[in-house]
Amino acid sequence: MILDTLNNAARYAGLKKELSEGFGFLDQPGLAELEDGRYAIQGDRIFAIVQRGSLRSVEEGKLEGHRNYIDIQYVIRGDESMGWSPRSDLPESGNYDGEKDLEFFEGAPQALIKVPPGSFAVFLPTDAHMPLIGRGEYHKVVVKVAAD
Repeated sequence: MILDTLNNAARYAGLKKELSEGFGFLDQPGLAELEDGRYAIQGDRIFAIVQRGSLRSVEEGKLEGHRNYIDIQYVIRGDESMGWSPRSDLPESGNYDGEKDLEFFEGAPQALIKVPPGSFAVFLPTDAHMPLIGRGEYHKVVVKVAAD
């Protein structure tokens, strides 16, 4: 997991070329005015999901993981925290949905990290995460980057 501000995104360009393209989408003028929905950046290899809604409590959340995508979760507005646990510490879930590249895990996150507006968290396939934790409304963009 990586936590940083968009101003420092260029520091992570060397990790994976496609991350740079995802950060480029987040750095565009007018990002906050985009309608909710999916935006293709590079077909199914890199795409963004703009979303707004209500945050929830940790008790209402669920740890999730992805096998084929890296998440860049960028907070535009809201008081969002995100939970994190290494997947290696979690028992196999047995509920992986390959079409959605999504599985859920039982238990509480090992860490709960505040991700302030203007900041992002990067979750790798080795991470389980619990997004949307907090109170009030949120506005965010999740960029999905193919891990292979």
